[in-house]
Amino acid sequence: MSFIKTTENFICEKCGVEVEGNGYTNHCPECLWSKHVDVLPGDRAELCGGMMEPVRVEKKGKEYTIIHKCTKCGVEKPNKAKKEDNFDLIIQISAENYSK
Repeated sequence: MSFIKTTENFICEKCGVEVEGNGYTNHCPECLWSKHVDVLPGDRAELCGGMMEPVRVEKKGKEYTIIHKCTKCGVEKPNKAKKEDNFDLIIQISAENYSK
């Protein structure tokens, strides 16, 4: 899989937080929502444009992966959690999925 580093700042369309991108930023660190804009990471070639809801979290070792599901087309994509992400929300999503 090819990766295109795209450094962009954005305002989260879910919670309104101003996010400073670093070229690898693909979701809001506060609410963890994303936007369906890439076919390949960073290419901004996806036409869907739907909002990507954080639906579950997977943990492997010390690394957390947020699984986003597009509210428009239903596609699911994994995104690595970053240290600046809202860890309380990561735990909450994990707990909600564990109890299902």
